[in-house]
Amino acid sequence: MPNDISYTPEEVAKILKISKFTVYELIKRGDLTAYHIGRKVRVEGADLESYIQKAKGIQSPLASIASPISTDQTNHYFSAEEGLVICGQDIVLDILTRHLEKQFPHILFLRHYIGSIDGLIALYRGLANVVTAHLWDSDTDEYNIPYVRRMLPGHPATIINLIYRIEGFYVAKGNPKHILTWTDLTKPDIRFINRERGSGARVLLDEKLRILGINHTSIQGYIEEEMTHVAVASKVARGEADVGLGIEKAALQVNNLDFIPLQKERYDLVVHQEDLAKPHFQALMSILNSPAFRNEVLGIGGYDISQMGQILANS
Repeated sequence: MPNDISYTPEEVAKILKISKFTVYELIKRGDLTAYHIGRKVRVEGADLESYIQKAKGIQSPLASIASPISTDQTNHYFSAEEGLVICGQDIVLDILTRHLEKQFPHILFLRHYIGSIDGLIALYRGLANVVTAHLWDSDTDEYNIPYVRRMLPGHPATIINLIYRIEGFYVAKGNPKHILTWTDLTKPDIRFINRERGSGARVLLDEKLRILGINHTSIQGYIEEEMTHVAVASKVARGEADVGLGIEKAALQVNNLDFIPLQKERYDLVVHQEDLAKPHFQALMSILNSPAFRNEVLGIGGYDISQMGQILANS
């Protein structure tokens, strides 16, 4: 199929011979990458091809951090006059995008649902304007700043706090297998479900295992991956795994699940310093500090907004 065009969910449904509701579920779970143009959802040809190849058990050569929009078959980096590509998976970003759309109804604001490391790579390569990160560095006990400095060499960036979240274990109701610590993951009767490489949760796990001297091969299910917090939580709730790692917010959305808090994490926005003076970025900063946005985020629960909108570092 052509890879330089995008498809609607209805068109994807016809290609895959499934219902459009199944397509939306694939997108919601993170199995199929999609983006938004206003209120409309689109799927890139390359992302659809990648999904099909993965379903066949084949690694597609087309799988990459692709720009959510292309021009003349080349990836295109929006200027502030054209719109913004916003990368990240948390629902707070959907709310932020909606607030931006209200202020600039004729501008494209595109969402790309990828993890922290892939987001920083996209920012470095000019495929995104605003990305999120929740990457813990065990050497400094710091979030995001060490990664931004290493992954964006020669590209001064500004790190702005969005929210704080609690990361922890999803376990079955009542925690029947008494899973409380990282070392419990190595028990022979424990089945783990992991997040994809590049996600903040995966980085946190791997850093903790390194500190404790635990080889990941001792964890049953380490190689089994899901693409979202909700997908991990759902798998544990269905009894297909005993434990998974994710944020507290997702645990509140899934029945028959308990949450074991482990670490408070900082979830930040990262942008190029040179972009901050541009109108759309000024609007973004204004929204972060507005009562309307803050109250909406508080209303959905599960987040700490005490430092929302604060510039934490310039790298």
